[in-house]
Amino acid sequence: MGTPFFAVPILKSLYQNGYPISVVYTQPPQKSHRGQKINKSPIQGISETLNIDFRSPSNLKGNQEEYNYLKELNADLAIVVAYGQIIPNNFLGLTKKGFINIHGSILPNWRGAAPIQRSIMNLDNETGISIMKIVEKLDSGPVCNAYKIKLNINQNTQDISEKLSILAAEKILDNIDDILDDKAKFVEQDHSKATYAKKIEKKEGQIDWSHEALNIIGKINGLMPAPGAFFNFNGERYKVLKAEIGNGIGKIGEVISDKLEIVCANNQSIKILEIQRQGKKPQKIGEFMLGSQIKKGSIISNV
Repeated sequence: MGTPFFAVPILKSLYQNGYPISVVYTQPPQKSHRGQKINKSPIQGISETLNIDFRSPSNLKGNQEEYNYLKELNADLAIVVAYGQIIPNNFLGLTKKGFINIHGSILPNWRGAAPIQRSIMNLDNETGISIMKIVEKLDSGPVCNAYKIKLNINQNTQDISEKLSILAAEKILDNIDDILDDKAKFVEQDHSKATYAKKIEKKEGQIDWSHEALNIIGKINGLMPAPGAFFNFNGERYKVLKAEIGNGIGKIGEVISDKLEIVCANNQSIKILEIQRQGKKPQKIGEFMLGSQIKKGSIISNV
């Protein structure tokens, strides 16, 4: 059960290593904004390519048809990776060895919808994946294994998602074998240490220049590629795709160079390296500044 690109290497790994996949569950296709195009999930796409049966119900809660289907299937194990739906409690007993979730954090840290984004925005030193048993309460089930990677200031959510996805695709194989052979040891989480990664809202992307440089970089990296960190200038929105810490001095929000270096808190600054003007394509900063209204001496407010 999975939906985004993050889940694709894991499904491919199971398939290529000979695990019999009875069925794949994924979210239904989404209509694009103007309704002209139907966008299949990445997992639906790879399921079709590999000729694996897939199902895409809009909801599992109260869905008797899917309950009956899964019960009849009598599967050994369900593996859930960023599926995007809560698995109803009455479904959790429908496979012999339960439902296993691959979660993109070191549990109990960052339970919830946006663990990778929140970890980067929080300037954590490390993140990873946890392989856990699904229980009724969100991301609170016992964990059999966790695998860590280091984080650094140059990595964004897309970079880390790809790394964790490849790591999970490799590590899940040993875990499945242990679970099927009843060798896996599931250890209860320390619930008193749980933190929550609530869903990202677009408005969180607005950059506040009165924050410190590191926090702004964390926001830019954490929200890349979507929904993106942004600022407004003269009624237009500018999405910051990549930036680094500078060493300029000036007023908060002041542009202090011809390469879009902007002052933030504590006499720190941010050098923007890649940017996207509303409705335009992404640009490197040199190309962008050639035709930009944002000049040295401009003040970018937080409004």
